[in-house]
Amino acid sequence: MADKKVVPGGVDEYIAACPAEIQPKLKQIRTITTQVAPDAIETVSYFQIPGYCYPGYDYNGMFAWFSYKAPFIRLHVRPPVAENHIEELKGCKISTGIISFPEAWDVDPALVKKLVQASLAVMKNGPSK
Repeated sequence: MADKKVVPGGVDEYIAACPAEIQPKLKQIRTITTQVAPDAIETVSYFQIPGYCYPGYDYNGMFAWFSYKAPFIRLHVRPPVAENHIEELKGCKISTGIISFPEAWDVDPALVKKLVQASLAVMKNGPSK
């Protein structure tokens, strides 16, 4: 995939466009992600969903995204993060790079932090087996 210009911003607007009852959960994921990577660029320029990146890496340095698509709050991570944490993700819908948490669930801050950290490590160091 060719690198595209990363345009910072747009996350507040994305969250505001989601249902009111979902917004606190999205804000919580945002807070956790920015705590893990406080100097990452926050953007919605990829896939029209909030994402985080560090320039200079493949895929424009994108390492984590979040989104809402009823009935799921989704955390998008680099492969093989979801597969490597499959036991901790029971009850979630899993694809190669998307972890879909049922919207009725509370956000598990420790799990989200672990997943974002793992995705960041994959971007920086390559996948571990």
